[in-house]
Amino acid sequence: MIYTVTKGDTLEKISQDTQVPPEKIIYDNQLENGNRLVEGQALLLLKEGESGDYGTGLSVGGYAYPFVESAVLEQAFPALNELLVFSYGFTFEGELVPPPQDDQWMISAAWEQGTEPLLVLTPFSGGAFNNQLVKALVENQELQQKVIAQLFLTVRDKGYAGIDIDFEYVLPENKEQYAEFVGRVRERFSPYGYRVSVAVAPKTSDSQSGILVEGLDYKLLGENADAVFLMTYEWGYTYGPPMAVAPLDKVRQVVEYALTRIPRDKIIMGIPNYGYDWPMPYERGLTRARTIGNVEAVNLAVENGAVIRYAQIAQSPWFTYTSAGMSHEVWFEDPRSIEAKLNLAREYALAGVGYWNLMRPFQANWLMLE
Repeated sequence: MIYTVTKGDTLEKISQDTQVPPEKIIYDNQLENGNRLVEGQALLLLKEGESGDYGTGLSVGGYAYPFVESAVLEQAFPALNELLVFSYGFTFEGELVPPPQDDQWMISAAWEQGTEPLLVLTPFSGGAFNNQLVKALVENQELQQKVIAQLFLTVRDKGYAGIDIDFEYVLPENKEQYAEFVGRVRERFSPYGYRVSVAVAPKTSDSQSGILVEGLDYKLLGENADAVFLMTYEWGYTYGPPMAVAPLDKVRQVVEYALTRIPRDKIIMGIPNYGYDWPMPYERGLTRARTIGNVEAVNLAVENGAVIRYAQIAQSPWFTYTSAGMSHEVWFEDPRSIEAKLNLAREYALAGVGYWNLMRPFQANWLMLE
């Protein structure tokens, strides 16, 4: 099902050997030029009428902004159980702030495809997460009641199936209050059949330090929510050194810790639908990686004649190339790394997987899940 291109391979040869029509290989893998393959490139090979079936037993969700291209979202829908619409915010006065673009079309499209849309609530202020907003909310029950009441009316009136709470940089002193807030939301929503999930930064121990994790109590959040979304990505990130975005060994550590605090049937494991292109050499504080899509990454390798390598421990593809006299290092996801992540979720019998995000095309991934 997943074929790794070797030196000298052609689309015609692969088609003849596998009995998968060349036009189907091109379509399923979104190849810009079927006449140009690169060594190390992973191809998803499905015969006519064949499905990937990797999603069996897993709930599949993904985040998207209301300005997502409808054609890109349409590709993902057949594999999705949940669509998480990003995002609603709130003010210090407790007023709910809708996304700048209309979200109603996404809600309608999701239901038409048999996918449940969830409203995502974030403490966004000025384009960034604001832990002072979180602090103001979780320390004031009157403010909470006001926000929860507006959330309930919005979910009911717009036709959402529930809510996903994504608060990042929660202060350590607000850890228990935050979990209690999640519980109050669930208490209000559950009698009406609405689901309440919570997204959390990746942790591997109770005592782990860092501004992203110190305010998160996995056990309490697991008790107070219907599902917990592990944001198992961003080890490789914009300002960090080149490495896999979601190294499988690191993801496994987070999942194993989460299982000691949260019931497995509540755990959703995060998967990135993007990669990074770092200019080299890397200089801490100066180098800034460019975010790229997974299909874009392969096209970049093709354009520059790069050889795609595969890191066995991280279970992630990567390559280097030179453009305009500057060296680059790229890490991204392909069918092999997706297969490894889905197998990990199934190995631990987790409730499902969720993607950040659905904004970039990745047809092979969705076909694997159907």
